[in-house]
Amino acid sequence: MTPIVWGYTFLEAPRSDGDGLYFSDIIAGGVYRWSPDGTVDTIIPKRRGVGGLIPHADGGLVVSGRDVCHVRDGTSRTLLTVEGAVGFNDLTTDARGRVYVGSMRSGAMELEGRVPSELWRIDVEGRKVEICGGIEFPNGVGFAPDGRTLYLSNYSEGIVLAVDPASGERRTFVRVPKGHPDGLAVDEAGGVWVALGDGGGVARFMPDGALGRTLDVPAHFVASLCFGGVDHRDLFVVTADNTDDPGRGATVFRTRADVPGLTLPRAVV
Repeated sequence: MTPIVWGYTFLEAPRSDGDGLYFSDIIAGGVYRWSPDGTVDTIIPKRRGVGGLIPHADGGLVVSGRDVCHVRDGTSRTLLTVEGAVGFNDLTTDARGRVYVGSMRSGAMELEGRVPSELWRIDVEGRKVEICGGIEFPNGVGFAPDGRTLYLSNYSEGIVLAVDPASGERRTFVRVPKGHPDGLAVDEAGGVWVALGDGGGVARFMPDGALGRTLDVPAHFVASLCFGGVDHRDLFVVTADNTDDPGRGATVFRTRADVPGLTLPRAVV
C-alpha cells in the first residue's frame, strides 16, 4: 500500500471520477479532490459527516451528512431528509442513476444501544422509497454486477447483507473475519471488497460468500475503499490513522487489484 494523501482527521467516502479521487473528512469537515499530480483541492468546505458521495450527471456531487443533497458550484439542493434521522451514511447508484443511501437514527460514534435505521432509494422524480428497515448501523453499499443484489454493511452486527432492491428482502451474505464492516466496493467479477473498520484491513469475498483474500493496511481503523484509475484497477483505501507514520494521521492509500472495479453510474436525481 502506498500513501498518497495524509494529514486529515478521519477519512471517508472515497470515490474516483476517472483519474482523480474525491474523499471527505467526517470530523474536521470538507470534501476534497486529489489529482494524480499530487494537488488536493477543496470541493465542499466545512461540511461534516459526509459518509458517502458520488458525482452527479449535471455536475457537482451528491453527498450525505445531516441530509442528502446535490452540491454544485456552491449551491445545495436537498434530495432527502427523513423524520427522526440524525444523518445519512454511505451511498451508491443503480444503472438508472437512482441513489441508495443508509439513514442513521443514532450518531456514528454511538456504538451501543443504537436505534435501527433504514436503507432508502431516491428516485429520479425526487420520490423517496424505503427499501428495508431494522438495520442497526447501515454502512457501505454497492450493487452486484447484474444489479439484482445490493450489498449493505451492517457495522454493529459485523455482517454484510445481500438485499433484493425490488422487494427489500435480505439475508446475511457474510460475517467479516475480524473487525466490523464499513465501506465496500464491488469488482467486475462480482467480488465484494469490504473495509474492516477496527479490523485494520480489507477483505475480498467471492460472490458465493467465500473469503477470497485479505489485505493488511497500516492503520488501526480502515473506513472505506473504492476503485479508480484509467483501468479501474487502482484500489484506494481511506483510514482514520497511519501506523507506519502516526504523525500523518488519516491517510489515503493506493494499491492495485487483479480485477477491475465496477464503474458506477452518475446520479441523475
